[in-house]
Amino acid sequence: MPQNTTESAPEYVPEYVPESATDVVPEGAPVSALRRRVAERFREVNGDHPMSAADDAYVSAQFVPLDELCAARGREADEVRRLMLARRLPLPGYLRSDGAEMVPGDLFALAERAGGTELLEAWFTAHWEDALAGRREWEAYLSGQYVCLREVTPETIRRKECLTDAIGAAEHAADAGSAEWTARLHALVDELDSLEPDFTDYDRLRFGGPTSRDTCVDAVRARHPRAGTAGLTR
Repeated sequence: MPQNTTESAPEYVPEYVPESATDVVPEGAPVSALRRRVAERFREVNGDHPMSAADDAYVSAQFVPLDELCAARGREADEVRRLMLARRLPLPGYLRSDGAEMVPGDLFALAERAGGTELLEAWFTAHWEDALAGRREWEAYLSGQYVCLREVTPETIRRKECLTDAIGAAEHAADAGSAEWTARLHALVDELDSLEPDFTDYDRLRFGGPTSRDTCVDAVRARHPRAGTAGLTR
């Protein structure tokens, strides 16, 4: 998502309130209804943007289809979809062109750390002293848009925000441009690089602009080469 709005915290998604009784999929509903509602909710959050072949390839390498993950973990995919619609688990990070709901391989990790999906919200938001900030991050987490981190945890979310803020402020430092400053800057950029995946062109479409990797990693490295690498092709 665009830097300083959606990457430090993905675009704020207002709390979802079902518009009608049909928005809550009843027990025993056909699988197609569950999948359709998840896809509809995904597009409500992300907009309706095309996935290219390159986008599909990237997503297939980085994520796993929900049905496959559930089969491997001994879970019912329909029940996981219900939890997504009930705001107990995040939406898929992507919908592949073939309709597959693509999720991280550790989709259930935070719920397991929290002691169950019913405890996840309180456990998650408690990582922020500011209740409003915690709520905002919970909404962002539920959106499924935290594809900006290789591993999505409260710790990595907070660390990414610290890094992007520090990188953004660095160019205003009194010693900007010095060798010591360049070394400090690249230490921040390298750490952010280690937290973030590569992103896709689809991400730039749905987030409406460059990603934090574009602005805080690639652009910063281009503007401020490491000592001894200026003028070299990277």
